[in-house]
Amino acid sequence: MKTIVFCDFDGTITVKETFEAILKQFAPEVSAQLMPEMYARRLTLREGVRQILESIPSARYGDIIEFTRGQPIRDGLIELLDFLEFQGIPLVVVSGGLRGMVEVVLGELVNRVYNIHAVDLDTSGEYLKVTSKYEGETELMAKVQVIEEYEVENAIAIGDSLTDLNMALHAPVVFARDRLAKYLDEHQKSYIPWNDFFDVQNYLAKLWKLSS
Repeated sequence: MKTIVFCDFDGTITVKETFEAILKQFAPEVSAQLMPEMYARRLTLREGVRQILESIPSARYGDIIEFTRGQPIRDGLIELLDFLEFQGIPLVVVSGGLRGMVEVVLGELVNRVYNIHAVDLDTSGEYLKVTSKYEGETELMAKVQVIEEYEVENAIAIGDSLTDLNMALHAPVVFARDRLAKYLDEHQKSYIPWNDFFDVQNYLAKLWKLSS
C-alpha cells in the first residue's frame, strides 16, 4: 500500500490515558515504583509494563475491561475515518495497551479500522501473562515492526506519548501532542501539533490537495 495511517490508541484515540489509569488502579504500588522510571527512560517499556501487568491477578481481568468501558473517544475520529475511506487510505490502530481494552472502547468502530495491533494477555494462570507478537528490545509493542510489516511507502503516525516515540522517529509524517511532542523536540524531529482528529483531517486534506 502506498499510504497508511498508523494511530496510537491510549491518550490518542481516547481522551484520557486509559492504560496508565488501569495500571495505577489495579497495581498501584508497582506502578508508583516503575512508571517514573519508564517516563525518565531509565527502565524500558518492555520491562516496566510487563512487571506491572504480571503483578495483577487474572481474576481482575474482567474488572479491567469494565473499567475501560465507556471511555470517551477524542473528537473527530469518525469524521477522519470517513475522510480516509473516501481517499482509500486505511487506518491501523497500534497500541502499547491491551487488545481487549482497545476493542471494548472502539465498539462498532472496530469494523471501521483496517487492523488492530495491541498487547494480548493470557489469563489462564493465577496472574496475567503478557504475550506480544511484536515485542522488541525495549518495547512490548514495537510499533516500527508493525509499520515495516506493511511495506508501506508513506507511513503517517499519530501519537501522544513515550510508546509512540520510535514510531514517530521512523515515520516521515507525524502528528504529535502531549509527551510525544516534548520527546520529539528533544530529538529535533519535526511534527504537526494536533488537539483532535479534525486537526489531522484538515492538515491531510491540505497536504494531499497540494501534492495531487
